Amino acid sequence: MSQKMNRQLVKIIISLLLVVISLLLKLNSELYNNISFVIAYIIIGYDIFLKAFRNIFKGKVFDENFLMTVATIGAFCIGEFPEAVAVMLFYQVGELFQNYAVDKSRKSVASLMDIRPDYANVYRKDEIERVDPDGVNIGEIILVKPGEKIPLDGVVVEGESMLNTQALTGESVPRKVSINDEVLSGCINGDGILKIKVNKEFGESTVSKILDLVENASNRKSKSENFISKFAKYYTPVVVIVAVLLAIIPPLVIKETLFSEWLYRALSFLVVSCPCALVISIPLSFFGGIGAASKMGILIKGSNYLEALASTEIVVCDKTGTLTEGVFKVQKIDAIGYSDNDLLKYAAYAESFSNHPISLSLKHAYNKEIDEKLVSKTQEISGKGVKALVNGKIVLVGNEKLMKEYDIKFKKSGYAGTIVYVAINDEFAGTILIADKIKEDSYKAVKLFKINNVEKIVMLTGDRENISKYVANELNLDEYHAELLPQDKVAWVEKLMTQKTSKGKLIFVGDGINDAPVLALSDIGVAMGGLGSDAAIEAADVVIMTDEPSKIANSVQISKKTMRIVRQNIVFAIAVKIAILILSAFGFASMWAAVFADVGVSVLAIINALRILRIKKQF
Repeated sequence: MSQKMNRQLVKIIISLLLVVISLLLKLNSELYNNISFVIAYIIIGYDIFLKAFRNIFKGKVFDENFLMTVATIGAFCIGEFPEAVAVMLFYQVGELFQNYAVDKSRKSVASLMDIRPDYANVYRKDEIERVDPDGVNIGEIILVKPGEKIPLDGVVVEGESMLNTQALTGESVPRKVSINDEVLSGCINGDGILKIKVNKEFGESTVSKILDLVENASNRKSKSENFISKFAKYYTPVVVIVAVLLAIIPPLVIKETLFSEWLYRALSFLVVSCPCALVISIPLSFFGGIGAASKMGILIKGSNYLEALASTEIVVCDKTGTLTEGVFKVQKIDAIGYSDNDLLKYAAYAESFSNHPISLSLKHAYNKEIDEKLVSKTQEISGKGVKALVNGKIVLVGNEKLMKEYDIKFKKSGYAGTIVYVAINDEFAGTILIADKIKEDSYKAVKLFKINNVEKIVMLTGDRENISKYVANELNLDEYHAELLPQDKVAWVEKLMTQKTSKGKLIFVGDGINDAPVLALSDIGVAMGGLGSDAAIEAADVVIMTDEPSKIANSVQISKKTMRIVRQNIVFAIAVKIAILILSAFGFASMWAAVFADVGVSVLAIINALRILRIKKQF
C-alpha cells in the first residue's frame, strides 16, 4: 500500500473513532458532541474542501469535491452533524477503494516498466565502462553478465546463454541464444556471459519503444471514456441547479412545509448525484484491459483501439512471418533407391559452392561439415540448377527443366513449395521439398477467431498461387489472394472494408515494411513485433511481441470482456443513481442512504472493473 493510501487509512480510522465515541458516550453537553464531530470532519474532509476551493479558481467548479463540500457544510448548517461527518467519511472510504484499485491496476502495467535497463557495460579502450544506455553508440560491444538486463538491441558476437523474455513476450519459456543471434533489450540474461554488438541506439531499441507505447496508451481515449467525460460535464451542473430548485421552490409553493426539510432533501440529492462510479470505473476498466494485454505480450497503443477490437468482423493476415515462420527449410524428403539422409547429402554436396537460398537451405538441413575434396566439376545451369561430380557420381540438383534437359524420367511432385529434383548417375533419385512452415500457433489462432465471432479471415500475400492455396486450405481460411504487390494489398483491404457493417472493424496483421501502408489504412493495424520491421511496428495500433497470431484473438477476447464490464458499470451506475435521486427528492432516502448508495455503487463498479486483470487465455 502506498504512503498516500496509508495516510488516508489513518485519517479514516481516527475520524471513525471520534464519531463512534461521540455516538456511544452521548456526552451531556451537546456542544462537546458537536465539537467532536467538527474535529472528525476536519480530519477526514479538509483535503476535499481544499481541492474544491482550488478547483473553483481553475474553472472546475462542479466536480465531486465541490458536491461533497456543499452537501456536508449544508448538513452542518441544519444541525445534522453526524450525517455531515458520515457523508465525508464514507466518501473517503470510497476514495480509498478507488486508490487501491488504481494502484493495483498500475502495478500490473508497471511490472512491464521493470524492463528498463539502468546501465550498460561497454568495452572502451580495452576496459569496461558502466554508462547510461543512452550513451552507447551503434557498433559498440557491450558485456551482459548473468542476471543482468540486456540494455540495447544487438547481435551476439561471443558467448551463449538462456534469455528470460517474459517481460517482453509474456512467455515463461527461456530462449537460447548464441553467436550471430539477434537479442532484444529488456530481456534478462540467464547463466552465460554475452558480448553483444549494438545495432540500435537506446531511443530506437525495443525496450524504449515498448515503454513509450505503454506510457502513452492512456492519451488515446475510447468513445466510452469521451462519453463519460461529456456526460459528467453537463450532468453535474444540471443536478446542482435541480438541487437548488428543490431546496427553494417546494417551501414557497407547498403550505405547512419546512425549509430545513427540503434543504435536507436537496443536500441528499447532491450527495447521491456525484458521478464517481462512472468517472472512476470506466477509465479504470480500460487501463486494466491494457494492463492485462501487456502481461500477455500484447501492446495496445490506446483505449480507443482496445474498444475497437471488440467489434472485429474481418481479420486480414499477411502470410510470410505472420501465419508462417518466414524461414525456408527442408520440409520433406522422398528418396528413391537411396536413404533420405544420403539423398540430402548428395544434394548438399552438389550445391556446396552456391549461395543461392535453396543451396543454403539444403546445407542447413544437412548440418554437417562438407568435404570439398569430394566435389568437382561443378557446373551451374542458369535457371535450372547445378551439375557436379560428388565422390565419383554425377549428381543433378534442380527443377523440372533440368530433369528434362538431361532426359531423366522423374516423378512430378504435388507438394506446395519449392521442389528440388535430384538425379544420380542419370537415374532419378527423389525429391526434396523446401517450403516456409506454417506456425503451429496459426491453427490455434483461426479457432480462437471463430470462437470470438470473427466473420471472415482473409490472407493477402505476394507468394505464389499454389503455396498460398495450400496454406489457406490447411488453415481453413475463408479467403486468400496471392501474388500481390504492396499496392494490390491496399486495394484488397479497401475492398474488404466495404464488406463489414457500419459498426464492424477490420484488423490487418503484418510484419514487413511493405505491410506498413495497409496497417495504417485498416481500422486496427496489428504488427508482429518480435521479428517485425520497425516501419510495421510504428504504423500499427497493436503490437504482438511473441509473433504468435493467437495473441491477436486473445486481444479481441480481452477487448470484449473489457467492454462487457464497461457496459455493466454504465448501466448499473446510472440506474442506481436515477433511483436514489428520485427517492431523495421525495424524501424517501436519508443522507445516510444517499452516501451508502453513492459509495456502494462506486466500490462495486471498481471491484467489477478489477476483474479484467484476472483474465486468462482461452486455450
